[in-house]
Amino acid sequence: MLNHPPTILLVDDEPVNITLLECLLRVEGYKTLSATSGIEALTIAETSIPDLIILDIMMPGMDGFAVCQKLREDSNLQTIPIIFLTALDDDYSKLRGLEVMGDDFLTKPFKNNLLLQKIANMLRLQEMRSQQVKQEIKEKTKRQFSAAWNINLALSEKLRLFVPDQFLHRIAPNGVESIQLGNSQEEEITVLFCDIRKFTTICEGQTPSETFQWLNVFFTEMNACIMANNGFIDKYLGDALMAVFDRPESHPQDAVNGALMMQQKIIEFNKGRDKYNLEEPINIGIGIHTGKGIIGALGADSRIDSTVIGDVVNTASRLQELTKHYSCGIIASDSVISQLTQSEYFEVRWIDRVVPRGKQQAQDIYEVCGKSTPPTNKPLMLT
Repeated sequence: MLNHPPTILLVDDEPVNITLLECLLRVEGYKTLSATSGIEALTIAETSIPDLIILDIMMPGMDGFAVCQKLREDSNLQTIPIIFLTALDDDYSKLRGLEVMGDDFLTKPFKNNLLLQKIANMLRLQEMRSQQVKQEIKEKTKRQFSAAWNINLALSEKLRLFVPDQFLHRIAPNGVESIQLGNSQEEEITVLFCDIRKFTTICEGQTPSETFQWLNVFFTEMNACIMANNGFIDKYLGDALMAVFDRPESHPQDAVNGALMMQQKIIEFNKGRDKYNLEEPINIGIGIHTGKGIIGALGADSRIDSTVIGDVVNTASRLQELTKHYSCGIIASDSVISQLTQSEYFEVRWIDRVVPRGKQQAQDIYEVCGKSTPPTNKPLMLT
């Protein structure tokens, strides 16, 4: 039922009729509003929105049928129950009342109990319909929310194909909606660059579709090696990739393990290279460096990208380039080698002390040759 006294609008051009109805209805606990013309009734209905209207038909200016028709055309008023209360008793008037969608038709003089019962039933039915509509809206909203939630989950999963979780929790700490230009964190990380040797020459002997096919397989294999060692790929650079390792206190070791696994995967990949129309085996060069970097959202207001900025990135890239000059597969900086833990035995070889291109300070660089069982008290072997 209504949680407030129902308001009934009384419309009749005879004030005495309105007075009689007011006395009858107020005793039953109803609130009343009154109008003596159709125009006045429409104005009051628009401003007060009554729960029910008792409407006379024969009125000067605008009769009750016209008033009812206007009410049914107003989206805010069209569902208000309307009882015609009139001296008219002919079939044409009753039919006209149905045509303009009146809810009931009573002829004067009327029986008080009959009018009161009709009012009570109509208000109760209106409340039931209102509750049903509310429930339908609630169910529809629930379905829409569920659909939106599923879409959001699907989009989030798709977003992870472009932006790894390790980036998201830094640039979107409060969910995807919180991503904004400048969100970032500075921390010590290890960056790995991997490049395919003689890629241009390889592409010359293939169609673009063939190159695209084996590149996707290649990157899938490399990504698996990186993820298996707690890293993530920051970006693909045509024939190269940049990966980040950020596990606290273990990222240099993770990066070296990842690089060695990548080399092993290349051997397996090359065994099946014929199906990709690759005449020569694929070779890669890997550079690894540890240092401070900023992981964040970079770009412009209308276009941002997740990335890593810092000297650690530039140095790792330069070390990868040096693998060509020194003819070796993996080159790591002294900052990487010095932090390798004693839990694993890496075979590394000092190569040179160099000033990488674009740098000013010299640093020792090492070739990572592989792993073996560590001898007692010799966790790291430098040759």
